[in-house]
Amino acid sequence: VLALNGKIRKVGEKIFASNGKKVDFASALETCEEAGGTIATPMNEEENKAILDIVKQYNQYAYLGIKEGQTSGQFKYMNGMPLNYTKWHRYEPNGKGTEKCVEMYTDGNWNDKKCNLYRLTICEF
Repeated sequence: VLALNGKIRKVGEKIFASNGKKVDFASALETCEEAGGTIATPMNEEENKAILDIVKQYNQYAYLGIKEGQTSGQFKYMNGMPLNYTKWHRYEPNGKGTEKCVEMYTDGNWNDKKCNLYRLTICEF
């Protein structure tokens, strides 16, 4: 029996799942794409909560499918579209061009972070 309890969350048309591995952003994205999905990207509060459930299950920060664009401090979805929902932690984002990736804290808030750190992989399908 697959032990998937707490590792998968369904919200609307999306399914969020984690393999429990901690890797850098590029590797997380690659893992998700190889599985036929992409890195978890919350588009609303409900999706953010679903991702947070997995983050809490592992008690690990996780990368989100959001990156800083060409303009410093301006974050976008992986497809280049501007964000229509954000949950930045107080005083974030503050990396100003040096922290191009976004992680989710264990309280569901976001922080801009360097892309080479090891964070939990959560994909969406």
